[in-house]
Amino acid sequence: MTASFLSLGRAMSSQAFPAGRRARLVVLIYHRVLAEADPVRPGEVTEQEFNWQMQLLARYFRVIPLQEAIERLEAGDLPARSACITFDDGYADNVTLALPILERHGLHATFFIATGFFHDECMWNDEVLDAIRDTPRQQLDLSSMKLSEFQVNTPAARRQATKVIIPRLKYLPFAQRASRVRQLVEICEVESSSGLMMGREGVRKLHEAGMTIGAHTCNHPILSTLSPDEAKKEISRSKDVLEDTIGAPVDLFAYPNGQPGEDYRRVERDIVESLGFSGAVSTSPGAARMLSDPYQVPRFTPWDKQPLPFFLRLLHNARRVPPRYV
Repeated sequence: MTASFLSLGRAMSSQAFPAGRRARLVVLIYHRVLAEADPVRPGEVTEQEFNWQMQLLARYFRVIPLQEAIERLEAGDLPARSACITFDDGYADNVTLALPILERHGLHATFFIATGFFHDECMWNDEVLDAIRDTPRQQLDLSSMKLSEFQVNTPAARRQATKVIIPRLKYLPFAQRASRVRQLVEICEVESSSGLMMGREGVRKLHEAGMTIGAHTCNHPILSTLSPDEAKKEISRSKDVLEDTIGAPVDLFAYPNGQPGEDYRRVERDIVESLGFSGAVSTSPGAARMLSDPYQVPRFTPWDKQPLPFFLRLLHNARRVPPRYV
């Protein structure tokens, strides 16, 4: 990469992300970093892809801790080209694969951990993905789950099945969803997944490496489906468990699924503030501004698999304002 191209890239990003009172903050969301591509998880980056993405961020942006970014954005002195990196849920590969790459490029990230999966458990959506990927069957009759029949005889067909099944299960009550997932695993004739999530030692390793740990509830419920008391317990318990794990305050929160008005409401936003968090993030795309709500900081996922489209999408995201609030 030539010096002139590098200078042009920095100039373009500085124009899209100015400093001070006109500053715009881009926050990226990741969940997993895979050793190799997974046909039912096309949106997750591989180790190789994550490495060049972090290299690009290190070259063209100023990656700073999310806590600092929120504070400086609100004060009107955020540096130009500011960006933050976040991970949701607490997958073990965040420690084994993502952390070494972040350290190689001198970058900071915030990891939002769902604490209910510390004991070698697996999130329900991963059970669905793994069951459909690994099933020896070519067709699935899911009428007993109030779904239809699915052809799963090709990788594309299996991906399509997951795109239909996961949204249909996501908003069910917890117990009903768990029952449906068990049914699916039995129909697929596979074993339940396990071991995908990090435990307390992984959380401590991230903290000791200088990364920020944030709360993400215990069981990753859709908060808008809970009563305010239930939501408060989920949020506060995850904060308490994480603070006990790392022996330090946990000041940031990520709403599960994260769509304002659909996955969380004003009541949950206010609960987060009342519990002493200093900021929270959604999954509404766009870039935060000085007057943005610090408890609804927008984030987006960069899907592109090549450097130039990835870079241009970052610039495009800077213009996506205002984000949706509750």
